[in-house]
Amino acid sequence: MISAGVGTSAGAQTYQFSTIQVDGNALIDDDTIVSFARIVRNRSMSASELNAAYQRVAGTGFFRQVDFTPSGNRLVINVQEYPLIGQVAFEGNRRLDDDRLRPVVTSRSGGVYSPATAEADANAIAEAYADAGRLSARVTPRLIERAGGRVDLAFEIEEGAVVEIERISFVGNRSFSPRRLRNAVASAQAGRLSTFFRADNYNEARVASDRQSLQDFYLSRGYLDVQVLSGVTELARERDGAYVTFTIREGQQYRVGNVRVVSEIGGIDPAAYQAGLTDRTGVLFTPTVLENMIQQAEEVGYESGQRFVRAEPRLTRNERTGTIDVELALVRGDRVFIERIDIQGNVTTQDRVIRRQFDVAEGDPLNPREIREAAARIRALGYFSDVQVNPTQGSNPEQAVVDVRVDETTTGSLGFGLSYGASDGIGGNITYNETNFLGRGQSLNLTFSTVSNAQSLSMSLTEPALLGRNLALGLSLGLSTATSNGSSTQFGTRVVQFSPSLTFPVSEYGRLGVRMSLSSNEITVGPIPTPASDDTVATRIRRDAGRAITSSVGYTYSFDTRSNGTDPDRGFVFRFSQDIAGLGGDRRWLRSTLMTGYERRIANGDVTLRAEFEAGAVFHESGASRINERFVLTSEQFRGFDSYGMGPVAYSANGTRNGLGGNFFAVARFEAEFPLGLPQEYNMHGGLFLDVGSVWGVDELYAAACTPGAETNCAYSDRALRAAAGFSLFWGSPLGPLRFNFAVPLMEEDYDRSRRFDLSLATRF
Repeated sequence: MISAGVGTSAGAQTYQFSTIQVDGNALIDDDTIVSFARIVRNRSMSASELNAAYQRVAGTGFFRQVDFTPSGNRLVINVQEYPLIGQVAFEGNRRLDDDRLRPVVTSRSGGVYSPATAEADANAIAEAYADAGRLSARVTPRLIERAGGRVDLAFEIEEGAVVEIERISFVGNRSFSPRRLRNAVASAQAGRLSTFFRADNYNEARVASDRQSLQDFYLSRGYLDVQVLSGVTELARERDGAYVTFTIREGQQYRVGNVRVVSEIGGIDPAAYQAGLTDRTGVLFTPTVLENMIQQAEEVGYESGQRFVRAEPRLTRNERTGTIDVELALVRGDRVFIERIDIQGNVTTQDRVIRRQFDVAEGDPLNPREIREAAARIRALGYFSDVQVNPTQGSNPEQAVVDVRVDETTTGSLGFGLSYGASDGIGGNITYNETNFLGRGQSLNLTFSTVSNAQSLSMSLTEPALLGRNLALGLSLGLSTATSNGSSTQFGTRVVQFSPSLTFPVSEYGRLGVRMSLSSNEITVGPIPTPASDDTVATRIRRDAGRAITSSVGYTYSFDTRSNGTDPDRGFVFRFSQDIAGLGGDRRWLRSTLMTGYERRIANGDVTLRAEFEAGAVFHESGASRINERFVLTSEQFRGFDSYGMGPVAYSANGTRNGLGGNFFAVARFEAEFPLGLPQEYNMHGGLFLDVGSVWGVDELYAAACTPGAETNCAYSDRALRAAAGFSLFWGSPLGPLRFNFAVPLMEEDYDRSRRFDLSLATRF
């Protein structure tokens, strides 16, 4: 308060102080308090200015009470300070521990207690509980007096119950089912098993983000006019449940119609720009497709020296035909150059990792589209929790500074995993993965895994931008041992392999990888019965035993539109690989493999259809092929049969079965995945599959052909087709994704080994 006549009646009164005295302070020195007031000695000031000085001191939050007492040319400031904080404690918190709550409060041990700060801290703690789904949490700050004028600050917490999302509803959706739209948002609908399945609790920020996710979902499927009008949340009376409703105005789905380029710049012929566009007539009209058109047109201008030509899109909707005609108008952009790129917030990540996401550099013309694309690439790295990229004016109107601000997040993980297979049993693995190794943007992976009959240790390092270009360098080193002592075949392998590779894009969806490999392959087999000459099969297998050095080079071309194609509900994949061994080493062969597949969502996206075809061939020039150089169809490639359970087979003199693999294989896989009608929190889907194919061909038959019923010292080799059909159950369990396959062989040979049930599991925790 201000005393001594400073009031309404003294509106014209003035003061001039040569002396300012501070009383009552023990923690904050006199000069600091005077600086809060900002009063200049021996300078005349009005009553309103003196009152403003008083408000500044009182508003610091450091004092319980402040008094200003002017007396002639002397001002006495009397204060009562808040005490120092001894300890900051949390009481009643069980769901969120102290380490989780301490960073959200600003009150600190040794600092000055402030009621306003303590109240803000209480609200911040309540917000942390709200983010965890406990909207009814209450936090009360309480002071505990201690000796020496100190206090302990304790936050008493009543955590309340978790608020779960009881129902997620959609209004106005005609093209997609509620189930499909629920899969497009991050929030999950709780149910009877929500505790076990860990369904998402209600989070206001997540619901707000879900609105944008729904908008993006529709835009990526050609619904240009879609509007997610609202995301309304209603809380139950007991505040233990939330009901979220999204209101959607879908509009019409559009595809690309006519695309033409026009020029509004004298002397520029649009024909060259038109020729530089990829024909996208008939594809879904999405923001990505439009951005690609703009990029292609502007690249033509850039390559021809027209660095400030901008392609301005003008859209014409044809509601009757469901198409959008696109006119790209070539206009002259602003002559603004990039003065510099400022990067802030990166503590671990090197600047060059962020800079190489820009296709432009200092001195280049400023293109807002390129800046947006660079920001998207930086976010896609996964190194940062937040990315802001904004151009601002530089030293003059023709210069711009691109301001990049990032907040780093964790990029390393240590995983302990379990695995299970019907043939391999229970196994474990330890994995260390770092996606931003030493802040260089490199990926490092170390893995050790073991099951009952196999162990492996591998290390891989990937440099995604060799020499600053879109060229990925990979280095991998692996050691593995395996034994096959089951009913299908009997031999063991020990492999040490080193393989460098280079991978780079060759088209929008195509990539080419080249590699070399140097490996040491050792095969071990069981003892040969005596006399050995009585068992030609064992003798032949024994010839494969021993160590061989293999040196090979190869390449892989892949074309994949499944994850980032123009239509998110359908996609195509094609992959072709070849490896040639013989440039040094002991073995000479040519191996080729091909895989092509197509998937499509139907029935409003609830059902996914997949079809794949895979084939391979290997030709040898260094004698007969070894058993580990031939193809074998695993239970993942061909359901319904064991590994080495189909194809060429040899029987030893004692009747032991040995699957041999083959030099050729081909398999077609068909699958349909669909919902089972179960509540969403079960996270279960069903599937039907049909696999058809075969593996065949051995350079040198191990023994004479077998006579059915007398399989000793003989071999089977044919090209008979095999087929299996069955049902799959997909379960996103708390332990990880599980797949149960129940298969019935439809076409098989008597000497095959079928597998009617298979379970695969892989998880990290």
